[in-house]
Amino acid sequence: MSAVSSAVSRPVERSGLPWLIIIAGSIIAMLTFGPRSAMGFFQLPMLAEKGWDRTTFGLAMAFQNLCWGLGQPFFGAIADKFGTWRVLALSGLVYAAGLILMAFADAPIWLHIGGGVLVGLGVASGSFGIVLSAFARNVAPEQRSLAFGIGTAAGSAGMFLFAPLSQGLISAYGWSDSLVYLGLLMLLVPLFAIPLRGNASSGRQSEALFKQTVGEALKEALGHKSYLLLVSGFFVCGYQVAFITAHFPAYIGDIGIDARYAVIALALIGFFNIIGSFSAGIIGQRYSKPYFLALIYLARSVVVSAFLLLPQTPTSVIVFAVVMGLLWLSTVPPTNGLVAIMFGTRHLGLLGGIVFLSHQIGSFLGVWMGGYLYDHFGSYDPVWWVGVALGVFAAIVHWPIEERAVARPAIA
Repeated sequence: MSAVSSAVSRPVERSGLPWLIIIAGSIIAMLTFGPRSAMGFFQLPMLAEKGWDRTTFGLAMAFQNLCWGLGQPFFGAIADKFGTWRVLALSGLVYAAGLILMAFADAPIWLHIGGGVLVGLGVASGSFGIVLSAFARNVAPEQRSLAFGIGTAAGSAGMFLFAPLSQGLISAYGWSDSLVYLGLLMLLVPLFAIPLRGNASSGRQSEALFKQTVGEALKEALGHKSYLLLVSGFFVCGYQVAFITAHFPAYIGDIGIDARYAVIALALIGFFNIIGSFSAGIIGQRYSKPYFLALIYLARSVVVSAFLLLPQTPTSVIVFAVVMGLLWLSTVPPTNGLVAIMFGTRHLGLLGGIVFLSHQIGSFLGVWMGGYLYDHFGSYDPVWWVGVALGVFAAIVHWPIEERAVARPAIA
């Protein structure tokens, strides 16, 4: 057996979870996911003051999601090579700049650059892909799914906390000053990132890395059927959750329900997202990740269909938020876990970032179509039903995914 294959197959001694790394990374996930998940609360007050239409705001949020997706593979590759702390420090600075520029935007172009491009790049360099890759390098393979669940649940907590926080700030200080305050909060990210310093070669699992160049890793992944199915399925997750995040507060008002239920709904999604994400980490550690993902997407389609077809009341909004919250980011731990199982952790930031790029292309379409179709048809219903059909598609493509490492020939 070759030296490389021996290194790959050598068992790594199991030890306790690196709690300092996990806690610091979880706080970062909470901070970076929080403001962008609360963008929907800024839509109506901003548009009312500026006189812009929903397509303008929707396009900015679409740019945000697209830049998040496009930036993720690049920032992931940079973190793999040059270190996680550098990328996370950059995230805090860029994120803060984007929110502050959005606060003072006096023309749509500045909204698109600040709230769209800069916030998107800030999230890309500080979100799940970067943080979970650092987790994967520092925990044993049998602990990864649980660690991913904890990190994803922390991001979910950001949604839970920042929904009422953002609405409270807007009520007290106005939407513009609130964005400035959220921007200043992002400057805490470089501080909390210090325990996550190090690159793909410096974690506990570094001795088990399979040596590849970036080009070799990309060629291997893009020729792997299960990886391509995973990429196509994660597109649907982005479409569904981004549309709801950006447009649900406005949708609640359109159907004649008091606006406070939008705050309650997004807070409930965030809270039950914590439970769903953590539970997904545990379930993914014990059962088939592809089958579990297929069931999540199918369940989303059922929940949205029921919400649209049954009478829409404050109670149905709350029930929808609770169930959707359980399904919200429960896709993230098993999806990232599958990438780590297939290819290892050496290029996890890059390969996980490509999967997430697909997610964000879906997010771009969900957010943009939400605003565009509403302005043309006066209803969000077409976007909802496209999401239902895509959920069924995602369930189908996840079912045949193989949960095993890619076959690699021994290298002499």
